[in-house]
Amino acid sequence: MIEIVLYQPEIPPNTGNIGRLCVCNDLRLHLIQPLGFSIEDKYLKRSGMDYWQHLKLNVHESFDALRKNLGFERKYWFFTTKAKSSIWETSFAKDDVLVFGPETRGLPAEILQQNQNYQVLIPMLSTNKRSLNLATSVGIASYEALRQIVSA
Repeated sequence: MIEIVLYQPEIPPNTGNIGRLCVCNDLRLHLIQPLGFSIEDKYLKRSGMDYWQHLKLNVHESFDALRKNLGFERKYWFFTTKAKSSIWETSFAKDDVLVFGPETRGLPAEILQQNQNYQVLIPMLSTNKRSLNLATSVGIASYEALRQIVSA
């Protein structure tokens, strides 16, 4: 199934909520270091509740280490407010990898520049707002990908 990647996440409750979402949908969560918290953090585990012990979790030293581990042939989708293509125009498939940046700064420019054809925007009706919460974005994206995969 799809893989969820958080690039250098900063806020423990967001990662905890995303971990819970992954457990409930049998998805693997990948965290790319450095993290803004310890994975032993009480806030992380509180938001992940008793689901955290069931989480399929991998921690990677870098984005390159992640790609080496998951494989370069997989399709990686990079979620950013800078994308021109909307999530509604994106066709997801089994084994795709959904990549999200840190809460305060998003994905680095170098990663986005290297992957211009695989950037995805989650549209917002209010155009004068910066972005959605990370956990909300992962929820929207993962459920859209799962909807497409399951109904295919």
